[in-house]
Amino acid sequence: MIFYFSGTGNTRWVAEELAKKTGEKLLCIPDELKGECSYFLQEGERLGFCFPVHGWQPPRIVKDFINKVTFSFKSPIYIYTILTCGDNIGQALELFKKELDKKRLQISSAYSLIMPESYVCLPFMYTDAPENELNKIHKATIELTRIANEIISRESGIVRINTGKFPWILSHVIGAYFNAFMISDKKFFVEENICIHCRKCEKTCPIGNIFIKNGLPHWHHNNICTNCLSCYHHCPKHAINYGKITRKRGQYFFGHTINNH
Repeated sequence: MIFYFSGTGNTRWVAEELAKKTGEKLLCIPDELKGECSYFLQEGERLGFCFPVHGWQPPRIVKDFINKVTFSFKSPIYIYTILTCGDNIGQALELFKKELDKKRLQISSAYSLIMPESYVCLPFMYTDAPENELNKIHKATIELTRIANEIISRESGIVRINTGKFPWILSHVIGAYFNAFMISDKKFFVEENICIHCRKCEKTCPIGNIFIKNGLPHWHHNNICTNCLSCYHHCPKHAINYGKITRKRGQYFFGHTINNH
């Protein structure tokens, strides 16, 4: 059983590839949150969690899912997690472990996997150049095969992550501020003269936070936005922006790149 959350497709690709290699069921966290979130694990079934790191912390939607979920199982289970990131994860793994502790679940193995950058809402953050993007995906493909083999073999005690320099500061100072005050949909807007009314933003929002009114996207402003930027990156005309900062930034989702550097 593999649970995943993904905005621009990086983590979805990881989870899908892992499901193919392990033969295990793939479940999307935003979809599962609409239900009871109660699961029974068969004997020998593994339990995986795949999600991107947001501001050096687990996304709020992932924490909400762990708080709601209940698992039933008869024998000890092998639990693993893969955290995708553009560079490093700080102490995001430790924070996720604390969430699992509340459910008396312990991770057997943990990994971070570097994928192309997608967060572009701060002055120093950009999408990767095409050659860097391809290089990251190539390396991730090789590493994911290694990870899958270790998971299939149920190898325990593996913690292969990139915390970066000063991980505590990244997660508990910078990340804490970011996730407390900068996760919002209030800065999103659409340029009406550019929008072609394709509704891709509405269709690709993983949490259903966008609705169409008079042919244009609107955001609910109800504090469920994860700032995954799926709406921004999937817009074929770059009509959606987050404040002024993204107007000259690149767009990316897995399998497709528009670099506007």
